Amino acid sequence: MIKHLSRRAIFAGLVVMGLSAPVFASESSSTGLGQAWPNAQDVSTNSNWHVYVFTVNGIRYVQINDLNGNVRGAFAAANGQFLVLPMGRDAQRIATPQQPMTLDNSVVALTSYAQTVYRDAAIQVQATPLSSGATMFTAAPSTTTLVAPCDNPAECSTHVD
Repeated sequence: MIKHLSRRAIFAGLVVMGLSAPVFASESSSTGLGQAWPNAQDVSTNSNWHVYVFTVNGIRYVQINDLNGNVRGAFAAANGQFLVLPMGRDAQRIATPQQPMTLDNSVVALTSYAQTVYRDAAIQVQATPLSSGATMFTAAPSTTTLVAPCDNPAECSTHVD
C-alpha cells in the first residue's frame, strides 16, 4: 500500500509541475525589469548599449544596460508621459520632458558624442557623455514620423499624366 501511495504522490507532483510550467513561461516574457540580463529581446539601436522594453497594462518600461549588463537607468512611458524609475547607476541622470535635468556648472554635456540608443514610433532615448565621465540619458517622444499606408491608390498615386 505504501508503494502505491508514493507512486501516486510522485505522479501528482509531476502533474502539478507540468501544469505550472506554462505559467512560468508566460511570466518570464514580461518580467526581468532591473535585472542585468533580463529574459527579453535587446532592442537597442546602438551596439554600445543594451535596451530592454517591457509592457505591462499599457505602460512601457524601458531599461538601459551597459555592455557588462549593469543597469544604468530605466523609465516608464505612457501617452507621452515619462517617469524615471529609481534604479541603475545613472538614474539621477535621466532627463524627460516632465523631469528635465540640470547639470552642475562644472559638468559639460559632450553633445557632439551623443548616441541614439533606442527609437520606436513613440519613444527615443539618447546617451550623452558628460565631462565628468558619467552618462546622461534623455528620453523623449520620438521625432520619427511614420507615414500611414495608402488605402486608396487613386488618392495616393504620385503618377502625373
